Amino acid sequence: MKQHRAGRRGLSGFAIGTVVASYGLIIFGSQVRVTDSGMGCPDWPLCDGRLAPVLRFHALMEQSHRFIAAAVTLLVLGTAALAWRSRAERPASLRPALAAVGLIGVQVLLGAVTVLAGNAAPTVAAHLLTGLALLGCSTVTAVAAGVRREPSGPGRLAGIGWVAVAAASALVVSGSLIVNAEAEGACPAFPLCPSAAPTHLAVLHLVHRGTAVLAGLALLGFAVHAWRHWAGLAGARVLAGLLVGLVGLTATFGAVSALLQAPPGWQDLHLAGAAAVLAVTVGLAARGWLAAADATDAPGRPRGGQAVPARTEASSEASSGTSSEASSGSSSDSALTTRLRPPSLDR
Repeated sequence: MKQHRAGRRGLSGFAIGTVVASYGLIIFGSQVRVTDSGMGCPDWPLCDGRLAPVLRFHALMEQSHRFIAAAVTLLVLGTAALAWRSRAERPASLRPALAAVGLIGVQVLLGAVTVLAGNAAPTVAAHLLTGLALLGCSTVTAVAAGVRREPSGPGRLAGIGWVAVAAASALVVSGSLIVNAEAEGACPAFPLCPSAAPTHLAVLHLVHRGTAVLAGLALLGFAVHAWRHWAGLAGARVLAGLLVGLVGLTATFGAVSALLQAPPGWQDLHLAGAAAVLAVTVGLAARGWLAAADATDAPGRPRGGQAVPARTEASSEASSGTSSEASSGSSSDSALTTRLRPPSLDR
């Protein structure tokens, strides 16, 4: 028992560490991009043929990014190994942990291709998207490592939860299209673009902003749903409130970044907000899915965050037996009363 508990704690620790490190990798990668340090090291995996020390600013930024990626790789592999060992106690953590292993492999490969392709925009965008997908998988693993999956039939998570996850994903994809076009500063106005902006770049910005409006509505709707219906679910209201705040902050960062023609610091803040929105949305959805928070078809399932007592066959039989005994007793009392009743004096 103690070994199992220690194993679960180790898995949770590694999984949470992977989430934090993956998030940090995304933010530092953004800093590499906005400071034009992506080609600070013209070769891979070494930097100018050396591992360290690297003294030039751009080379130091790029090589530091690679060291962080190496640390994330070790954390992902360690989490997957612990998830495999704990699969009997926390089976829901295994699949996302293994998916993260695949994604970190793709991420490392894309990092190499990005350098060898001269920091081409499509590879930069694909590198960013893969990093965000890794963050999502790591978040699911962390939640599943700490929360047991409750048995249930269909309908574990309401449709608004799945819509919110899709909306958060669409939001980061639409933003990556702007990164792919290197058009961060092409629309220095809000909410529309100035007429002088190149049409094809203005379209990308307007698509992203329209997606942000629709995604924001879906995310706020999901947060309200979790707040109202998952009140008894530990951590649900905290995540729901955090999601509302992050949606507002990320929208503000995006508007200010556009108005200031996308200075590097505001680009970093905007991406940090979007990545946090994705992680919290995925985490909240995973929490509800594991607890079957929206399921109403199985006895004992949480409904609206409140546990519903299960009605077992034994209790049903006991209740039925009690009713039968009560009915039988009532009939016997009635017959006894009839026999003891004095004869009528009316003739």
